[in-house]
Amino acid sequence: MRGCPRLALLCALLPWLLRAAAPPRPAQPLAREDPRDPARGADFDRVYSGVVSLSTENIYSFNYTSQPGQVNAVRVYVNSSSENLDYPVLVVVRQQKAVLSWQVPLLFQGLYQRSYNYQEVSRTLCPSEATNETGPLEQLIFVDVASMAPLGAQYKLLVTKIQHFQLQTNVAFHFTASPSQPQCPVYDLDHNVEFNGVYQSMTKKAAITLQKKDFPGEQFFVVFVIKPEDYACGGSFFIQEKENQTWNLQRAKNLKVTIVPSIKETIYVKSILLSFLIFFSFYLGCLLIAFVHYIRFQRKSIDGSFGSSDGSGNMAVSHPIAASTPEGSNYGAIEESSSSPGRQMSSSDGGQPCQSDTDSSVEESDFDTMPDIESDKNIIRTKMFLYLSDLSRKDRRIVSKKYKIYFWNIITIAVFYALPVIQLVITYQTVVNVTGNQDICYYNFLCAHPLGVLSAFNNILSNLGHVLLGFLFLLIVLRRDILHRRALEAKDIFAMDYGIPKHFGVFYAMGIALMMEGVLSACYHVCPNYSNFQFDTSFMYMIAGLCMLKLYQTRHPDINASAYAAYASFAVVITLTVLGVVFGKNDLWFWIIFSAIHILASLALSTQIYYMGRFKIDLGIFRRAATVFYTDFVQQCSRPLYMDRMVLLIVGNLVNWSFALFGLIYRPRDFASYMLGIFICNLLLYLAFYIIMKLRSSEKLLPIPLFCIVATAVVWASALYFFFQNLSSWEGTPAESREKNRECILLDFFDDHDIWHFLSATALFFSFLVLLTLDDDLDVVRRDQIPVF
Repeated sequence: MRGCPRLALLCALLPWLLRAAAPPRPAQPLAREDPRDPARGADFDRVYSGVVSLSTENIYSFNYTSQPGQVNAVRVYVNSSSENLDYPVLVVVRQQKAVLSWQVPLLFQGLYQRSYNYQEVSRTLCPSEATNETGPLEQLIFVDVASMAPLGAQYKLLVTKIQHFQLQTNVAFHFTASPSQPQCPVYDLDHNVEFNGVYQSMTKKAAITLQKKDFPGEQFFVVFVIKPEDYACGGSFFIQEKENQTWNLQRAKNLKVTIVPSIKETIYVKSILLSFLIFFSFYLGCLLIAFVHYIRFQRKSIDGSFGSSDGSGNMAVSHPIAASTPEGSNYGAIEESSSSPGRQMSSSDGGQPCQSDTDSSVEESDFDTMPDIESDKNIIRTKMFLYLSDLSRKDRRIVSKKYKIYFWNIITIAVFYALPVIQLVITYQTVVNVTGNQDICYYNFLCAHPLGVLSAFNNILSNLGHVLLGFLFLLIVLRRDILHRRALEAKDIFAMDYGIPKHFGVFYAMGIALMMEGVLSACYHVCPNYSNFQFDTSFMYMIAGLCMLKLYQTRHPDINASAYAAYASFAVVITLTVLGVVFGKNDLWFWIIFSAIHILASLALSTQIYYMGRFKIDLGIFRRAATVFYTDFVQQCSRPLYMDRMVLLIVGNLVNWSFALFGLIYRPRDFASYMLGIFICNLLLYLAFYIIMKLRSSEKLLPIPLFCIVATAVVWASALYFFFQNLSSWEGTPAESREKNRECILLDFFDDHDIWHFLSATALFFSFLVLLTLDDDLDVVRRDQIPVF
C-alpha cells in the first residue's frame, strides 16, 4: 500500500540553528511526600503494565531536569489489547503548561464513514526549554491511565526520552511513523495537524521553504502525520473486509527528512540582474542593426544608389524603378492606367494627388461606397491568378483604421481581463499565507524561492522576458510605422504602390498580447492551480490566432476578418476550452459535440478561404459547398480552379480532422494544451505553406528574416524540451504533483519551467519578427506582380 504522510511545519520552540542535544541525566522517580497522593513514581525507559476499569485508575509521575541550551523531548507509548471501542483506555498527560489526551484503540475516520482502529499509540510531548535566565528547570510529567470498562482493560505504558529530537542542517534523519504514532509534539493527528503552521500533503517527496519572518524566534517543529488511507493523496481506496478492523502498524512508513539552508540574498540579486541583462541584450542588438541600416541608407543616398531595399523594409528611393516584368505576370492584374474604385493613385500616375495620411475623418462605413464595387469584387476575386493589386483596392486609410481596431480592442480586453485576475491571485496568495495550506497552489516546491508575500518569486521573475520583448517588438513596429508614414507624406511611390501594403494594427496587437502573456503567466504562477489555468492560456490562443490572421492579411488586406469577428472567435474558443476542462475528462458526449464543431468549423473556414470571402457564411453554406463539390469534382471531375489553395486546405483539414478524432478516441485530460496544440499546428502549417509558395514564386528571403526563421526553429525546439519536463500538474492531487518536483538547474534559482519561460518569450519574439520582415524583399516589386496565395 502506498504511503501518504502529511508533512507540516508548526511554529514552536525548536532552535533554527540546529544542534545535537547533550546527553540527558538519568531520570529519578518522583518521591511521594504525601501518602494521599495517588501518583506513583516511575522511571523512563521502563515498561509498565496494568489493568484499569470503572473503579481503578493509575497515575504515573516522571521528572527530569532541563539544562539551558538543551531541548529534551519525551515520548509516551501506550498499547492495549482491547478492541472494544465502547470502553477504550483513556490516557491523559499533564505537564506544567500543557495537557494532552487520547484513547486506545485510537479511531480514525476515512472516506465514506470507514473507520480505522489502532491499538498502539505513541505521542511526543511538547518540551519546555530552559534558558540562561531561568537556569536548570525541574520538569514534572503525570500520565493518567483510566477506563470506564466494567470488567477492566489491560494496557502497557512506556515513557522514553528522545535522543535525536534536534535536527542538524545538511544531515539526513531517518525514522518511522504511522497514523497512531506521529512524529511531533503538538497538533499531531490527522484531524488537527492543519490547525497551525505551514503544511502540505505528500506521497514520496515534498519540500517546504521557510522564511524567517514567519518564525521570529527562528524555531519550529517538523511534524509528520500519516493519513489513514491513500485516497486523500490520490491513491485508490478499497473495501474494508470487516467493521472496525485493527490496523496497528500496518501503515508504518519509513521517512527521511533533511534541513538545508535556503539560498542567499546574493543569488536573488544575480538572478534578477541576469534576467534583465539577457533581454536588454536584445534591445542592444536591435539598436545595432538599426544603426547599421541607417549607415547603409545614408551611403546609398549619397552615392545615388537607388532601387534596392535596405533590408529592414524601408525604401531608400523616391522615384519608380524600371523593373522588368516576366511574360504573363500581368495576367488578371489591374492596369496602372485604370482608375479602379477605392484605389488611390499617385500623382506620378496621372491620378489624384495622394491625400493626407490622416484617418481622423475616415469611418469604417466608408467601405465599398462605389456602386460597382460588389461586381468588381466578384469578378476579381474569382479569377484563376490573383495578384496583390487585386486585393488591395480599398482606400489605405480606411483599411489601416480597420486594423487599428485590433490594437485598441486588445488593450480593452487586457485591462478588463487582467484586473480581476490580479485581484484573484492576490486573494489566493493571502489565503496561502494566512492558513499555511500549501496544497492550494501547485508549485515546484523543490525550486520555489519566496520573496516577500510571494511563495515562488522565481516563477514570476522568469516571465519578465515576455514583457520586455513584447515592448521591444512594439518599438520596432512603431519605428516602421513612423518611417512608412513619412514616406507617404513625401508621396513616395514605393510606399504607395510597391510591396506589401503596410498596416501595423495587428502587429501592435501582437506586441500587446505578448506583454499580457507575461503578465498573466506571472499571475498564474502566483498560485498555479485548477481554477486559474486559463489566465495565460487565453492569451496564448490569441497570439496564435493573431499570427495566422496577420499572415493571411499580408496578401489579402481587403478581405481579412474584422477585429470584432476575430475577438469573438477567440471568446468562443476560450469558452470551449473552459467547458473542455470541466466536462472533457470523462464525458463522451462533450467530445462528440466538440469534434463535430471542430470539423464543421474547419470546413466552413476552408470554404471561405478557398473562395476569397465570396462564399457567404450562413445556414446554407454546407448545402452550397456540397453542390459545388458535386458539380466540379464528381460530375465533371475537373481540376480545382485554385490548386495551391486546395492543397493547403486539404492538408489543413486532414490535420484538424486528425485532432478531432484523436480527442474523441483518447480524450486527453489536459484539454487546454490540446486546444493550444490545434492552434500551433495550424499556424505552423500555414507558415510553412506561405514560405514554400513564396520560394516557389521566385521570391527571396533576406538575411534578417532568414536568420529569424532559423532562430525561431532552434529556440522553439529548445523551449519545448523544457516545457515537457512537467514539474507539476494540477490534473492530479497536490501530493501526486509533488512527485514531479525537481531541483533548480540554473543559478540554484530557476527550474526547467523558468527556462521554458525564457525560451518561449524569445521564440515568440523571433516568430513575430519573421512575420514582420518575411516580405521585405517585395518592397521594390510592384503589387500587380506579387502573386496571392
